[in-house]
Amino acid sequence: MYVADSRASGTAPVSAEPAVRPPAGRRRAVGSTVFALGTVSLITDVSSEMVTAVLPLYLVAGLGLSPLGFGLLDGVYNGFSALVRLVGGRFADSGGGRHKTVAVIGYGLSALCKPLLLVAGTLPLIGAVLAADRTGKGLRTAPRDALISLSSTPEGRGRAFGVHRAMDTAGALLGPLVAFLILRWTVNGYDAVFTVSFCVAALGVVVLLLFVPRTRGSAPDPAPQSPEGLDGQAPRKGRGELREQPLTTRTRQRTRPSRALVRITASATLLGLATVSDAFVYLVLQRQLGVPERWFALLPLGTAAAFLLLAAPLGRLSDRIGPWPVFVGGHVALLTVYALLLTHAHTPALPYLVLLLHGTFYAATDGVLMAAASAGIPQDRRGSGLAVVQTGQAAARFGCSLGFGAAWTAWGDRTALSAAAVLLAVCVAAACALRPVRTKAST
Repeated sequence: MYVADSRASGTAPVSAEPAVRPPAGRRRAVGSTVFALGTVSLITDVSSEMVTAVLPLYLVAGLGLSPLGFGLLDGVYNGFSALVRLVGGRFADSGGGRHKTVAVIGYGLSALCKPLLLVAGTLPLIGAVLAADRTGKGLRTAPRDALISLSSTPEGRGRAFGVHRAMDTAGALLGPLVAFLILRWTVNGYDAVFTVSFCVAALGVVVLLLFVPRTRGSAPDPAPQSPEGLDGQAPRKGRGELREQPLTTRTRQRTRPSRALVRITASATLLGLATVSDAFVYLVLQRQLGVPERWFALLPLGTAAAFLLLAAPLGRLSDRIGPWPVFVGGHVALLTVYALLLTHAHTPALPYLVLLLHGTFYAATDGVLMAAASAGIPQDRRGSGLAVVQTGQAAARFGCSLGFGAAWTAWGDRTALSAAAVLLAVCVAAACALRPVRTKAST
C-alpha cells in the first residue's frame, strides 16, 4: 500500500499524516488504495451476499411473510442506509478527512449484526437487525467511494471505480455459492449461513484496518470539473495529473454543487423510483420458471458474474465517451429485464439472458454514477457530496420496494412488474432530458 507524500504549496496546510493521492511521477490509473478497498469489499460482499441470497426464501417460505411484509423488510434492507449516508459523508470530511475511521465503524457495525439474525425470529426483530446492518452500510459507502475518488486521477476515475466494483462483485459471486453449499451440507442451514457470514465480515474489517491508508488534510480540487464528469472531456492542461493548489479564500467559497451534479443526483433519484430490488427480480424469475427452492440461492450468481465481467470495461468506456450515456444505457438494460420477465416465453435461454442484462445494469450504473458525481465535488467535500447522490438513490429505491411489494400483494406480480416497467420507461426519458449541456472544461 502506498501513502502519497504531502507537499506544502502556498498557504496549503501541512498535515501530520499524508493524504491519499496518486503517487508522484507517472501515475497509475488504478492505485494500490483502490485494490486494498476492493479486497475489503470482496470479503465483505461474500459475507453480505451469503445472507442476501437466502433471506428472501427464509422470510417468505420459512417465516411465511406476505409480499407486502417482505417488501417492507427489503425496503429497510436496501433503503434504510439513506438516512445515515449524509451523516457518514459529512463526518468523514470533517477534521481534515476521517474517511477510513468512518468506514471502519460502518463495516464493523454490519459485521456485528450478522450473528443477531440467529436470534431474530419475528418481523420487528428482523427489521431492527436489518436496519442496524444497513446503518453500517450507509456510514461506510460514501467514505469508501471518497477514498477511491481521491486516490484516482480524473481521467482514470471510471476505470478505478470499475475495478473496485469488479472486485466487490467477485465477492457477490462467491457469497451465494458459499450459502448454497452450506445449505446443502449442514442440518441447520440458515444458522450456519449467518454464523459463517459473521466470521467473513470480521476478516474484512481486519483487512481494512491493516492495509488501507488514512486520509488527512486533502486539498480541494482546482475546480469542480462537471463537464468532464458527464461528457468524458478532461481539462486540456495537466491531463493525467492531479494539480495541487493552495487552500485560498476563493477555493473555500467554491462549495456550491455544480449544475451537472444537481442534474445527475436528480436523475439517479428519479430512476431509483422504478428500480425493482434484486430480491423481487429473483422471486419473479423463480415463480415464472418454477426454480426449486434449493437452487434459489444460485440465481444471484448470474447477475454477479455479468457484473464482474463488465464493470471494468464499462468503467473504461465511461472514461472515453462520458459516464452519462453509459449510466442511462444501464437503465435501458434493466427495462429490457422487466420486458423479458413479462413475456410468456419459457425458453431455456430466458433466465440466462435476464441475469446477464441484470448484471449489465449494475456494471453500467454503480461505479459509473460515483465517477460522474466525483467530477463536480471538491476534494474536501467529496464524502458528503457523494453521500447526497447515494442518499437520493437509496431513498428512491426504498420507496420502490414498498410500492412494488404493495402492488404485488394487491394485484399480483405481473401487474406490479408492468407498472414498474412503464414507470422506468418514463424515468429514462426524463433522465435523457436532464442531460447537461456539454461545455468546455476549465483549464
